[in-house]
Amino acid sequence: MNRRDILRRTAAAGVLAGSASLLPGCATGGGDDSAGDSAGRGEKTEQNPFGVKEDAPLDVVIFNGGFGEDYAKAHEAMYREKYPKAEIKHSATQEIGKTLQPRFVDGSPPDVVNNSGKDQIDPNGLVSQGALTDLNELLDAPSLDIAGKKVRDTLLPGAVEVGSYDGKFMVLNYTYTVYGIWYSTKLFTERGWQYPKTWDEHIALCKQIKAAGMAPWTYAGLHPRYMSWPLIATAVKFGGTDVAMNIDNLEPNAWKSDAMKAAADAWHQIVKDGYIMPGSPGLDHVQAQTAWCQGKAALVSSGSWLESEQKKVTPPGFNMAVAPTPSLGSSDKLPFEAIRGTAGEPFIVPAKAKNVAGGLEYFRTMLSMKGAQDFTRKVASLTVVAGSTEGIELPFGLTSVTKALADSGDNGFNWVYNNYYRKLERTLVDAACGEFFSGRIGPADFLDQCQKGADSIAQDSSVKKYKRSA
Repeated sequence: MNRRDILRRTAAAGVLAGSASLLPGCATGGGDDSAGDSAGRGEKTEQNPFGVKEDAPLDVVIFNGGFGEDYAKAHEAMYREKYPKAEIKHSATQEIGKTLQPRFVDGSPPDVVNNSGKDQIDPNGLVSQGALTDLNELLDAPSLDIAGKKVRDTLLPGAVEVGSYDGKFMVLNYTYTVYGIWYSTKLFTERGWQYPKTWDEHIALCKQIKAAGMAPWTYAGLHPRYMSWPLIATAVKFGGTDVAMNIDNLEPNAWKSDAMKAAADAWHQIVKDGYIMPGSPGLDHVQAQTAWCQGKAALVSSGSWLESEQKKVTPPGFNMAVAPTPSLGSSDKLPFEAIRGTAGEPFIVPAKAKNVAGGLEYFRTMLSMKGAQDFTRKVASLTVVAGSTEGIELPFGLTSVTKALADSGDNGFNWVYNNYYRKLERTLVDAACGEFFSGRIGPADFLDQCQKGADSIAQDSSVKKYKRSA
């Protein structure tokens, strides 16, 4: 499979962004040899393009989520092979913002940050305050182990655009994530169930599953935005990619388009007909996914990190697989096979890091073929390094991800409102989804709440706006 062709038309997305107010008084300089950076650099050579001082300490902070931290320790070991005199301080946390925001404010941030998770520091604030290093220098450096190529030439299309703000590459999104509906192929085979391609088939399957004594669906009720993903995907496939672009660009009434209304009406059916596992509104993502692994529900919405995140509790032979959202009908503008995919898992080098050069070199290590392949082997997830899955025996779930991408082809799609405006998805749409999927409001109120949230962002002059074009 040529992943470059598969992803060429996939829409680019940024890291989660929103208000610039998280870092008051933290305006800092950029990266390449800027004030405060050049003093921490050594001599630049072909083998040392960033001028890393061989004995300069490196401070790395990793989000300890679905991917764990072992992959980072392996990357650190690779870095140490080249710079054995460098002391590496490794730490991992699920509270990135709580742990690191004070360090950004007082001007002593780490050299490398995996700025991910629900406590992520708002990247829009970091970018607007000048708190991040411009990574274009990284792109122009030679690849660590792919002869004759610059780093930029080794990346999948869209990887650079994903982390770019106003033309500057500020965030390295390391993984490539596919979002869809997950099911156990073992369960479906044993029960004689077929994954549905149309909405009517989906509802018929839900009836069949419920009659068998199992809940058709569960979801992360404490993070209900997980269910916004299949709902918006349904609308995009029904009405075309302009549906997502209008939402991204905060267009008036974008959330109330005919496509969004059709999608909301469809998904409301699983609520009103009782196809969601009782108690789901009170579960977090891991609890919901664990119930799914235990056979208490048949379907769950998630990204392709799911297999890694659930590996400790997934029964042998469960054989999870991802699939696209069912088509609403024959009038859909995108085929059933169309699936959402984007680069994700953001990494940053703070502008005021003591070892900016080391941070850039650490990224070059991550983006080497060796670093990318080791990551995929350890955590069962794709990276943005082209061709890095070649020769690797992939687990069942990740194999299904690569097949889904191949089947989707040039019909892949994405949206970026959640990346530009963190508050809109994480707070406003999240709250609306909580009300909607718990059955407390209907489709019209749900879309109205989402639109009011988008309008509040559009009217907030303190939030920097980004424009997405075709």
